[in-house]
Amino acid sequence: MTNVKMYDFCQPHNRGDSMAEAQEDQTLMARAAWLYHVGGLNQEATAQRLGLTRARVNKLLADARDQGLVSITINPANIGLLQVEDAIRVRFGLDFCICTPALGFDTPTPETEKLLSGFAFRAVGTAAAAHLRAHLAQNEHAVIGTGWGRTLEQMTLQLAGMAAPKARFISLMGSLTANSAYNPFEVVHAMARATGAEGFVLPVPFIADSIEDCHVLMAQRTVQKALQIARGMTVGYISVGELSETSLLRRQDMITARDMAELREAGAVGDTNGQFFDAAGRPVDHPLNRRTLALGFDDLRRANTVALVAGPSKTAAARAFLASGVARGLIVDGDTALQIVATDA
Repeated sequence: MTNVKMYDFCQPHNRGDSMAEAQEDQTLMARAAWLYHVGGLNQEATAQRLGLTRARVNKLLADARDQGLVSITINPANIGLLQVEDAIRVRFGLDFCICTPALGFDTPTPETEKLLSGFAFRAVGTAAAAHLRAHLAQNEHAVIGTGWGRTLEQMTLQLAGMAAPKARFISLMGSLTANSAYNPFEVVHAMARATGAEGFVLPVPFIADSIEDCHVLMAQRTVQKALQIARGMTVGYISVGELSETSLLRRQDMITARDMAELREAGAVGDTNGQFFDAAGRPVDHPLNRRTLALGFDDLRRANTVALVAGPSKTAAARAFLASGVARGLIVDGDTALQIVATDA
């Protein structure tokens, strides 16, 4: 793990002391996590063993989770939504459906929506990581395709302790302009680092300036080589997004307000892997779909593609994408799963 600190270069400081403090923090974090999660001590006992305050131990344990030092696995057979999983699997012809627990708010409010959203990203990311762990355990030479987004970011944090040196990770889309943990490049590199595997990316932007530029970029030899690896993936994980002002694409300024209006006019209800689709799961006729540099629906449909859906706001987009037949599997938070089933009632 790497701890990065910002230094005030206007004030004198001892770099050696700062590095020693960072290393000490990492050591304490690891010891606290081991005593609490493996040793079975509660926070008070862990604090006494380490000679720290309980508040300090609580912070160390939270940092250990946030930095991926501790990962969590959950047996999906024990979370109580098996009937919902089966209903979704049958309805959309999936090989499998995994639902995380539902929080069960009957009357959504802005506060509960925010809570549901944060919970959903973490829950689906954790369940997806467990699915990936099982796949890597069964496929030594696995090729893992990855999309982007907050759910994939959470997934990367749950791979601690998983070694897969002969596996390969490949981004299924070009890079975003923003440097963030859910950027496709960062997702691939984080997963490769966590597992000791190789990481490959599409060395192009996410959206080309023009359709002509897109054709030129996609024809490059390095891009074609990356696409060849992607088309041979043994499993791919892509997230489904809603078409709204609060969507990640809009918040990252990857699409404009005018783009949003035009996409809606064309019938778009959501997006995945750079493709905007309508209520029937068909890519809409819009220039953005022809300027995106990513693995398209036809290639994804031929592959073992798993859709990740986190948050009730994505219910309509999730139903539409599942109707496309692209995904073979679905990992979804329980509240959204219940809404998907309720829509059919």
